[in-house]
Amino acid sequence: QVQLVESGGGLVQPGGSLSVSCAASGTIFSINVMGWYRQAPGKQRELVAVIMNGGSTNYADSVKGRFTISRDNAKNTVYLQMNSLKPEDTAVYYCNYRSLVAPMDYWGKGTLVTVSS
Repeated sequence: QVQLVESGGGLVQPGGSLSVSCAASGTIFSINVMGWYRQAPGKQRELVAVIMNGGSTNYADSVKGRFTISRDNAKNTVYLQMNSLKPEDTAVYYCNYRSLVAPMDYWGKGTLVTVSS
């Protein structure tokens, strides 16, 4: 079992910045991918950014150049720095942990990010 605890999020004005973090605990396999997905009202959940344990990253085209994902393997924590936020970034942001050596795929409860003036 893996528990994911997200923090951060909240209300920010367009053009502003916000960061969210996610700490994983439990049975953590070192070879894994952690990341962030988001779901806006009435839409499907979509990839925002993911990062491998080795540091390789992948971003959705809509956030490239504005969002930065990073991780601290010693703390089993993944971070998402969001800059130049737009109203269309408004969504519930979910943390995900997926092991690449075991059938383990876990989600956090989500944290709401609202971009509005």
